[in-house]
Amino acid sequence: MELGRPASDNSAIALGSLGADSFVATQERKADHLRVCLEEDVQSHRITNGLERYRFTHCCLPELDRKDIDISTVFLGKRVATPLLISSMTGGTEQARQINQRLAKTAQKFGLAMGVGSQRVAVENPDLTHTFSVRKYAPNALLFANLGAVQLNYDYGVSQCQKAVDALEANALILHLNPLQEAVQTEGDVNFKGLFAKIEQLVKVLPVPIVAKEVGNGISAAMAQRLMDIGVAAVDVAGAGGTSWARVESERATDAKQRRLGNTFADWGIPTAECVVQIREQSATVPLIASGGLRHGLHAAKAIALGADLAGLALPFLQAASQSEAALDEVCEALIAEMITVLFCTGCANLSALRQPGILQAVK
Repeated sequence: MELGRPASDNSAIALGSLGADSFVATQERKADHLRVCLEEDVQSHRITNGLERYRFTHCCLPELDRKDIDISTVFLGKRVATPLLISSMTGGTEQARQINQRLAKTAQKFGLAMGVGSQRVAVENPDLTHTFSVRKYAPNALLFANLGAVQLNYDYGVSQCQKAVDALEANALILHLNPLQEAVQTEGDVNFKGLFAKIEQLVKVLPVPIVAKEVGNGISAAMAQRLMDIGVAAVDVAGAGGTSWARVESERATDAKQRRLGNTFADWGIPTAECVVQIREQSATVPLIASGGLRHGLHAAKAIALGADLAGLALPFLQAASQSEAALDEVCEALIAEMITVLFCTGCANLSALRQPGILQAVK
C-alpha cells in the first residue's frame, strides 16, 4: 500500500494483509508487556538517565509566595496546567482499558498531557479500539495517538494513522522509533528502510502534528535535526536510564538467542539528559519532551531546566494506575508538589525562570 493512498476496506486490511492471527499475537504481546513491566526487574542497571550530573542552586530567600508559582506551559499550541506527560504505555486488553481510563481521568483532573500505547492492536482488530478511546474521560487534555513508524513499511499508511488519531480524538500522533526493541522481539518488524521519506509524506497529509519518539534508547541531536528537516513537529527523546525494552523483550523471548540478545543490549542507548542538552543546543525552538528514567518531580524539573518543554513519566503512573485512581491522585499530587518545591527553592516563579543560566549547574 502506498503512503497517502487510503485503504478501500480497513477490515480487509485487518484480516487480510495483516493476517487473522496477527492481532491475536499483538494483543498477547501487549498483555505480556504489562505483566513484565509490573512484575519483573526490567530497569536499566548500568546506565542512568544522566540527571544526577546536575544540581539546582538553592535560593535561601526566594522572594516568592509559593502559591503564586505557575508551572503551566504551552505545547503544540495547547496550554497544559502542568508540564508533565503520562508517557505512552498500553492498550488492547481489558486491564489496559482500565489503566488508560484511570490515566485519562488523572490527566483531566491535574492538567497533564497523555499518550496511549501503540494502537496497532486496534488497527488490526477495531473491536479493541475502546481500550484506547479515552477522550470522554479527558475532554480538555492534550492527547497523543501512537503507532510504530516501522509499520509504514508493513501495510500502514495515511488511513491507518488517521484511524488512530480519530479513535482518540487526538491532538497529535506519536510515531515511535524502536529498532532495538524490534530487533530483540522474536516476532519483531525490522525493515526500517526508507522511513524518512514515508514520514515526510505523512507529515504533509495528516491533519495533526507528528511527534517522533524513541522508546528508551534516546534520540541524538543529529537524528533530531533530520526528523525536524522532514517536518516532524516535536521530539520525545525517550532516552536510556529507565525501563529497558530490550530487557522486557528478553523476558518474553521464547528462544535462547533472543533472550541473550536482550540481555546484551539491556543498557544500550543515550542517556535522557544528554539527549535533551544536545538537541536543545542545536535547536532553541523545537518542541521537546524529555522522558526515559524520570521517576519523580525533581527529575522532571531538571529535565525542564535543561530545555525540555514537557517531562514524560511512565512507570510511576503505570504502577499507580494498576492499583487505583486514589493511588494515581497521590502520585500526581507528589509530582506537582516536588516540581513546585524546586521552583520555590530556586526563586523561580515560572518554568521560563527555571531555564535561566545559573539555576541548574553541572556537578563537577
